[in-house]
Amino acid sequence: MNSPVDRNTLVSALHTVLDTDRFKDYGPNGLQVEGKTTVRKVVTGVTASLALIEAAVAAQADVVLVHHGLFWRGQDGRVVGWMKQRLQRLLAADVNLIAYHLPLDAHPTLGNNAQLAQRLGLITADAEPLRFGEQQLGWVAQTPQPTCLADFASHCAQVLERAPVVVGEGARPIRRVGLCTGGAQSYFEAAIAAGVDVFITGEISEPQAHYARECGVAYLACGHHATERYGVQALGRWLSEQHGVAHAFIDIDNPA
Repeated sequence: MNSPVDRNTLVSALHTVLDTDRFKDYGPNGLQVEGKTTVRKVVTGVTASLALIEAAVAAQADVVLVHHGLFWRGQDGRVVGWMKQRLQRLLAADVNLIAYHLPLDAHPTLGNNAQLAQRLGLITADAEPLRFGEQQLGWVAQTPQPTCLADFASHCAQVLERAPVVVGEGARPIRRVGLCTGGAQSYFEAAIAAGVDVFITGEISEPQAHYARECGVAYLACGHHATERYGVQALGRWLSEQHGVAHAFIDIDNPA
């Protein structure tokens, strides 16, 4: 049986498990839109798009829990257009929106990096992986056995159901893997300094192809959405196990 939980109790538990206060982020973590005070069902998804919100309302969710919320640094603050539509749908249905960005990337077991590494079958030498980059968001792991870039890229494509952008020679030996999900292309130089053979993230910008060729470190851009589908699912399962709420993940496809 699913148990009703007070919304503020649920938010407090999420803040604690994700150690939210230690991160300097690009937007507010936690409750972004206030809805009903009692929670029985949580729908998780990657981004608080209108499509996800409408699907969650149809699924009778009390909370939409996402990695990418509605509010980001640099927005002009007006409630018009797409923002008005999303807020209107949430408020009309009295549904809470809760978002965790960098805290969810970084969590050692529930986070996007941890969950992606688990799905790719990567291992860490110690209980806590070596970290790199700003706020220590990047991870260093390794393949269970030596492989080559072509085989590793094929494995990533199969797991993520998306062909990655690959920079590097297919025969290049791969063992030590740096990863930071989403739009973490700026972490590539820190990954190189950490001594990885290949760096996995979601996106690639023009400079990274040159760095990869010149530094001898391979680069895989596996998709922003594709690499960040897993942390929020793990967090939803954790809520269900620890607090008795129902949980469903809704994947709104995104080619980015």
